[in-house]
Amino acid sequence: MFFKKEKNESESNTKGLFQRLKDGLNKTTKELGNKLDGLLVGYGKIDDDLYEELEEILIMSDVGYDATINALEKLKQKVKENRVEDAAQVKSLLKEVLIELLTVEQSDHELNLLSDPTVILIVGVNGVGKTTTIGKLTDYCKKQNKNVLLAAGDTFRAGAIDQLEIWGNRSSTPVVKHQEGSDPAAVIFDAIQSAKAKETQVLICDTAGRLHNKKNLMNELNKIFRIVDREYSEANKEVLLVLDATTGQNAIQQAKTFGEVAPITGIVLTKLDGTAKGGIIIQIAQTLGVPVKFIGVGENIEDLQPFEAESFVNALLDR
Repeated sequence: MFFKKEKNESESNTKGLFQRLKDGLNKTTKELGNKLDGLLVGYGKIDDDLYEELEEILIMSDVGYDATINALEKLKQKVKENRVEDAAQVKSLLKEVLIELLTVEQSDHELNLLSDPTVILIVGVNGVGKTTTIGKLTDYCKKQNKNVLLAAGDTFRAGAIDQLEIWGNRSSTPVVKHQEGSDPAAVIFDAIQSAKAKETQVLICDTAGRLHNKKNLMNELNKIFRIVDREYSEANKEVLLVLDATTGQNAIQQAKTFGEVAPITGIVLTKLDGTAKGGIIIQIAQTLGVPVKFIGVGENIEDLQPFEAESFVNALLDR
């Protein structure tokens, strides 16, 4: 079963976005937010020992060494500028620092749907949730009053085409497909022609993710990108890399590998509800310099949320 309906679906549908975000980040909040509060409350003066303990807490939450050192340098500067002496006041300054580290221009965090048409290419290794992400993105785009077409470009993974069709059926969204094992680029070519003929506003394309066969995979992606550039030059282009938050440092390596061949415009970070190390998002933003556009904080269709740095940091650090 590819999609789980919760028993309290009506409650889930009415639950606010921020509360769903906060619920989804619960494991990380217990790891990071609780330890942070435990350190800062009653610590007293701000000294090197405090910063060393802060460093350990951030690194243990998978923020990463370089991003942690960068954050602490900025924090020390803010403490100095604001003449803060009480450790209890450090948390609000740390929030400011993390928001800054996670933020580029807000428009860069947003999916480019301002003008039609838009083509969204979904890339990532098998198992990170690419196809499920496409299903949820379809729902998001339709809520923006866009008509959507799906392309089943992952022709190699057993069941991938069927899984995408299930998502398409759920939202009454047509799917362009070929037989399993066929040329992925040919699927994308046909999908583009169909999108043009139907004046489709958003075309979302699944792609293969067989990273163990890196050379062939990258060749396939290159071929797809060339076809999109040649056949759909008028379309806005988004290349979203889907990463699984539970894989930690491995997600960083995957991003670097795909970044070598794919013109990535944004990150979708899935399964944040399944890890206590949601700080990986800060490391990803710092290491890759690519905006996070969506985060997955649960199994419900509403739990793929557009990323907003301030809400994320507040949900992450506040118990």
